[in-house]
Amino acid sequence: MLSLLFIILFFAVFGKMVSFAFKATWSIFKVVMYLVFLPMIIIGFVIGGFIYIAIPILIIIGIASLFAKA
Repeated sequence: MLSLLFIILFFAVFGKMVSFAFKATWSIFKVVMYLVFLPMIIIGFVIGGFIYIAIPILIIIGIASLFAKA
């Protein structure tokens, strides 16, 4: 009986740890995308001659950052 209780509680704790790991990974991924890859993509657009795509993206991100919760 104790073994069954141990197994149930073990999977409950393990499930919460896995859930926390996915949430932490998703948060870290978002930070990396916004701080590293988005500026690299914008710079790539400008270097590649796609400034007419880069400017509207910068405007949209600028307006969204004004209204976003900090």
